[in-house]
Amino acid sequence: MKGIILAGGKGTRLYPNTIAISKQLLPIYDKPLIYYPLSVLLLAHIKEVLLISTPEDTPDYEKLLGDGSRLGIHIEYKVQDKPRGLADAFILGADFIGSDSVCLVLGDNVFYGQYFSTILANAQAQIANGGAAIFGYPVANPKEFGVVEFDEHFKVISIEEKPTVPKSNYAVPGLYFYDNRVVDIAKNVKPSARGEIEITSINNAYLEAGDLNVTLMGRGMAWLDTGSPKGMLKAAEFVQTVQDMQGFYISCIEEIAWRRGFINKDQLRSIGEELKMTDYGRYLLSLLEE
Repeated sequence: MKGIILAGGKGTRLYPNTIAISKQLLPIYDKPLIYYPLSVLLLAHIKEVLLISTPEDTPDYEKLLGDGSRLGIHIEYKVQDKPRGLADAFILGADFIGSDSVCLVLGDNVFYGQYFSTILANAQAQIANGGAAIFGYPVANPKEFGVVEFDEHFKVISIEEKPTVPKSNYAVPGLYFYDNRVVDIAKNVKPSARGEIEITSINNAYLEAGDLNVTLMGRGMAWLDTGSPKGMLKAAEFVQTVQDMQGFYISCIEEIAWRRGFINKDQLRSIGEELKMTDYGRYLLSLLEE
């Protein structure tokens, strides 16, 4: 399975913070926001990653993450010259995806939960023989999101984008698993009224084929909104609180790469030594004392 992180856009809701820098390069407490979606792919054992961003911001991501070898993975980059909708990621990434299945995670989504790795593994299993897997997360304001409706067997009935009258309080977060059909589906999606290729159209195509699965993220899972200054602050406070209380770091990509066997102890120690003047670096070195 391949992984795609979509980190484009202008981040206008965060101006003036994002006039000169991509939103996903801003910090959520002690690490760049982009670390959080990248950690999702690592937790899912995905080692081939495509990062899509703007012409202006792509060099900064390359400077931060390189080719991925530092983490024992492979990262490629693709430029999206202007926003054309989330589903455009599959068109831009068609050659990268090849004949594989793919996981798309949005660059500004933060997930955290004790059983998150299991949730990811189950989603991958759901599409092993074809299909798509999405998620539902309970929110207090479903009118502001794409909303999924499902029956008593958790089979999807409908998906609506920012409905006036929501049919459930479960929003669809920015994490999607698809079989290889998604590339052709995306190429045939007609742009919406706002001129973008919507991810909802992709999901509805799988729904009409009877191949769309939904997993509900309930108590014990956190999906954090980083679309506003207040959301960024709350996400940072959440990360700080959990890390201070538990002693474990959230979305520490080097730790995940080590625990997944992508890098060895010597490689982890080398990274920790480079950053030993920070709490982050000292945390990496402390892992080697376990």
